[in-house]
Amino acid sequence: MPKWKELKRFCDRDNWECYKVTDHYFYRKILPDGNILYTKVSKGSGEIGYHMWKEILNRQLKVTQEYFNSKI
Repeated sequence: MPKWKELKRFCDRDNWECYKVTDHYFYRKILPDGNILYTKVSKGSGEIGYHMWKEILNRQLKVTQEYFNSKI
């Protein structure tokens, strides 16, 4: 499973906008069709749990594991 810093790296490299920073990084990406995707990245250094990672990948990032891996 990826670490939080890898998720942050993905967002930065995949042109997500970091629109707010607190104890988390808040990212959004506006798609060509006008839909907006959102995700929140912890500043923690640990690994993302399996079930949480699947939710982030499928519901928030809406990309495949292969695409994610190509950006980190």
